[in-house]
Amino acid sequence: MANYDDFKKKAKDAIDTIADVSVEAFRIAEEKAKILAKRAKLSAGITHEKAVVRRLKMEIGHTYYKLFKDSPAEEFKQGCEDITAAFERIAAKQRELEELKNCSSCDAGDEEFDDLQEDSDEEAED
Repeated sequence: MANYDDFKKKAKDAIDTIADVSVEAFRIAEEKAKILAKRAKLSAGITHEKAVVRRLKMEIGHTYYKLFKDSPAEEFKQGCEDITAAFERIAAKQRELEELKNCSSCDAGDEEFDDLQEDSDEEAED
């Protein structure tokens, strides 16, 4: 019986050791999970705040341009001129696009374009 009692004691000691190690491993994993969750939350918060800053900077720039485009401070003069030039290019391209949309001579070419489109569709089917 002494061997059985020794075996039983060693088994119980081993189970207690495993239980202690398991509890410690769980505690460590729990702490790491909490830290990772907090890091993720902080990172998300930082990303949100950066987005807020970007949006506010854009709003400030837009407001500044609207208010001072004709007489900007020296350090903003080139940027305002570049924006005004870009708006002028946009307007010119929009006028050109409208002219193309309203072009009566362009409608005459639509039949030829439609024929070419039908031919290419038939070739695609073959």
